[in-house]
Amino acid sequence: MRTTALLALLGAGCSSSWSASPDMSPPGTFIQADTQRPGDPQAGYTALVNNGYIGCGIPWSVYSQYSSIITGGMPQEMLPGRTGHNAQLPYWLTATTTASGVEVVSANCLTCHAGHINGQLIVGLGAADRDFTSDPSGNAQQSTILTNDPKEKAEITKWADRVAAIGPYTTTRTVGVNPADNLAAVLFAHRDPKTLAWSDTPLLELPPATVIPVDVPPWWRMQKKNAMFYDAGGRGDHARIMMTASTLCTDSVTEAQQIDSYFNDIRAYIYSLTAPAYPFPIDATLAANGKPVFEANCATCHGTYGPKGGYPNYWIDTVQVGTDSALATGGSQFAQRFVDWFNTSFYGQTAHLDPQPGYVAPPLDGIWATAPYLHNGSVPTLAALLDSPTRPKYWTRTFKSTDYDQSAVGWKFTAVDHGQDAEPNAALKIQIYDTTLAGYTNGGHTYGDALSAADRAALIEYLKTL
Repeated sequence: MRTTALLALLGAGCSSSWSASPDMSPPGTFIQADTQRPGDPQAGYTALVNNGYIGCGIPWSVYSQYSSIITGGMPQEMLPGRTGHNAQLPYWLTATTTASGVEVVSANCLTCHAGHINGQLIVGLGAADRDFTSDPSGNAQQSTILTNDPKEKAEITKWADRVAAIGPYTTTRTVGVNPADNLAAVLFAHRDPKTLAWSDTPLLELPPATVIPVDVPPWWRMQKKNAMFYDAGGRGDHARIMMTASTLCTDSVTEAQQIDSYFNDIRAYIYSLTAPAYPFPIDATLAANGKPVFEANCATCHGTYGPKGGYPNYWIDTVQVGTDSALATGGSQFAQRFVDWFNTSFYGQTAHLDPQPGYVAPPLDGIWATAPYLHNGSVPTLAALLDSPTRPKYWTRTFKSTDYDQSAVGWKFTAVDHGQDAEPNAALKIQIYDTTLAGYTNGGHTYGDALSAADRAALIEYLKTL
């Protein structure tokens, strides 16, 4: 779906026991667990969908007049448990009153962390259909003329100025991928790490304008993972890292401390989520045949499942896994200057970034729902992931959540014979996933290539059960 909303850009535990077989060397490096602050999951849900942790936005008076334009093309579902004007807003927007007394509407975390599959909205599923291919800066600046009230004018100008700062650096090449890492880097660059004060002039060298794309991972993985992010970069207090979603407009340590006071509850809510069950028929016999295939070929990195299952928490070197290395080798927010900014800031008091030159082999709970695959969303189906010669070089899809391929497990797609640069139609161009682009490559993770067709089919059927 094509996102036309100006606000859409802004909505960026303990592990199970595990021991490798005694005759097997660990395939990667173990990630040690960190103690997390306790929290109340129910209170966390309430805070997630009602609290104004973004801190700035479009005044309610403007939103109420132009809501059909602002939300055009975006999902309109509402969620339970919302209060005040939030009860009238789609799930990805939140209304809050600023210190100046102006009620504003802004995106929230669910802009990216609630997705659709099989026509159903699932909180915690990464949104695989968002469109960040256009720079919203111009439209944001134009919106400042929509109110003459001095306080409202100040609030909408603040929001528009922040959008103008990040917009050119958060524009992706294709629909469906996410610019979250570049977004974080730009926001860090505009803030003093000690005071969190905003600077119109960047204080650090900005990241490259070419976005390294990421596929938004599902939240339910976090109850098993010891580190956040694909490159194992998020360590220590996960709630403190999660609350960096507020860095768009959190302009002081005092403001950050107030948000931090309830983000442990939001973390607890995220850790309480479980993967949705596969909603289509499963061949039980074929799936049973696939379990030993999985345990022989996949479990060492991705863990085992069921009552006695365990997850190993390994990160795998990029040389070994072979997938696109741009994110794990200092791109976006994991460039050293941004890592240093975080670690010396308020956020780094209880958490730290410690990115590794590789990727975490994730737990596979609900993997059926998390297409496209690999950290950059470059592979549309599990069948293609497990048989690398069949991966399309250029491909497109409808971005309809009902266009699901039960056999291949993932999105129905169409392979095309050309990349983005050869596509003259602008609307079609941004719908092509072009694996020749920097950061968008689809190589590596070839572990399924040696399987027989029968074993691969059985493995795919077993993966539906996780």
